[in-house]
Amino acid sequence: MLTIATTNVSGTLPEKLRAIASVGFQGIELSTVDLINADISAREVRTEAEALGLKVAAFGPIETASVAHLKAAIVQAHDLGAPILLVPAQASPSDLSQVVTQAQAARVRIALCPSGGESGESRALDVITAVDQDYVGLCLNSLDVLRDGSRPARLRDLPVDRLFHVQLSDGPLSNVGDRHLPGQGDLNLTGFVRLLASKGYAQAWSVSCAMQPDNAARDGWRALVSLLDDVSRTEPSLHFGTPDLPARVPAVGIEFIEFTVDGASAFALEAILIAMRFRLERQHRTKNVSLWRQGAINIVVNQEQSGHARNAFVNHGPSICDMGLRVADAAATSNRAMLLGATNFNQPVGLGELDIPAIRSVGGSVIHFIDEHSNLHRVWDIEFAPVDRISNAQPAGLRRIDHIAQTMQFDEMQSWLLYYVSTFEMQKTPIVNVTDPLGVVLSQSVASPEGEVRLNLNGAQGQRTFAGHFVADNFGAGVQHLAFRTDDVFETSAVLAVSDFPRLPVPTNYYVDTQAKFGLSDAFTKQIQDAQIMYDEDEAGAYFQLYSTPIFGGFFFELVQRTGGYAGYGARNASVRLAAQAKYKPVAGMPKR
Repeated sequence: MLTIATTNVSGTLPEKLRAIASVGFQGIELSTVDLINADISAREVRTEAEALGLKVAAFGPIETASVAHLKAAIVQAHDLGAPILLVPAQASPSDLSQVVTQAQAARVRIALCPSGGESGESRALDVITAVDQDYVGLCLNSLDVLRDGSRPARLRDLPVDRLFHVQLSDGPLSNVGDRHLPGQGDLNLTGFVRLLASKGYAQAWSVSCAMQPDNAARDGWRALVSLLDDVSRTEPSLHFGTPDLPARVPAVGIEFIEFTVDGASAFALEAILIAMRFRLERQHRTKNVSLWRQGAINIVVNQEQSGHARNAFVNHGPSICDMGLRVADAAATSNRAMLLGATNFNQPVGLGELDIPAIRSVGGSVIHFIDEHSNLHRVWDIEFAPVDRISNAQPAGLRRIDHIAQTMQFDEMQSWLLYYVSTFEMQKTPIVNVTDPLGVVLSQSVASPEGEVRLNLNGAQGQRTFAGHFVADNFGAGVQHLAFRTDDVFETSAVLAVSDFPRLPVPTNYYVDTQAKFGLSDAFTKQIQDAQIMYDEDEAGAYFQLYSTPIFGGFFFELVQRTGGYAGYGARNASVRLAAQAKYKPVAGMPKR
């Protein structure tokens, strides 16, 4: 049974039940707090849940384990139709022995919930052995088992007939940290589930975390189904009753980025595109939509007065409203995403236009999926007509999109991290704290195995930071910057020097510190300082960064060069860059509307 703890979901109990049922869960782990706060009886809760197709898979944990409390909770569990009562592992054998007969009569099994890793499990198993009754067993939470660095294999000798309930939580590989949804942490949950299932555990799998974002039920479904699907792919003999998902699809590149603008903001955007030596290449055959290109970078500028782009402009001002990902199979990617809870996107398709699979993304934006198995990759030839080239200005050497930075509130960051790693073949990096002059921004990256698609997710925890201003001023999350890749940042910089490119000034002290940190020569230090280029290096290679000043809503461009195997994003430079950007108003360059 696929189950979620009601504590994960915000709202009243009826609202929680409806949200949980709507995404596909079969059961709930009902907390005592949710029952206490409900204004209906346990029997009525059961009736409401069953009307929505839900079963109460477990009830608890109760706060204390006295005989009186145990007896009352057994009655409540019976009325709820819950086969499992969750009880603190500190319960004494004598107290448990006094209620076993009642539990058997009510057909409610008692599951002890240990914490503290292997020692906690051992104490709980000692209590279970002392009581020596089939109706007293164990509840395991994956975070409690694995967060001290233990391997799932240490559960190999666990008596699975005494394992009554399993909670799936992720987290950091340490003894501290909140409970996260599977896929948001570092634990080997695939091995944990595979071991228990192969030993014969076939009861509820209950997903649990510490936060209650608005979309917690959907995220919980996505996390649980994705995890169990991963296990069944490594062990085909194991079945969990999950939807039949297509396999994770490789994302092999970013096909396009689309801006929504009006006349004034289009002028500002196109001015900086021209300064970066992009060329206007094509015009949509029936719409006020243009295509700007350089290298393999496609920038779409949409000035339509209706449809999704216009709605995005009304809600967020000039901004990125759409991006296209190149994938191996567009239909399979869209299908997997929707089976995992993503929202399908569609709007009327005009004569001669392609119906490209798409879903809703961060901040109400859209992700389209383009492959080469159909005509989708010919969208530029089918929907757009070439324009007469006004000039043949020298390109700036920008080859492709290196990464996209999306800024959002932190709970949204966790949600979209889960979306990306569950839908695509992507790997995540640890969370990095980036110091802003007015606070801290949490940053985490996801990338395809070969780095063709890189996404930076930045979680703002307040409105005072530069990221927080961006979210507040744009009325929600969105793409805050685009990074373009060049093979020679100095050649690119030289071209931009005659193009009126508005580069971000970098403090002199930054270069003093950078030279000392990396032992750079005077000549090289002067070269990067003259170009206002920021620098980082690690054991694999080096990284060069050149920034534009912010335009509407705090959006900006970054031009980067990677050498060797450098795979990071210049985290050491982020606080200096943020301090420099903080000198600009969040809406510098253009009014939002």
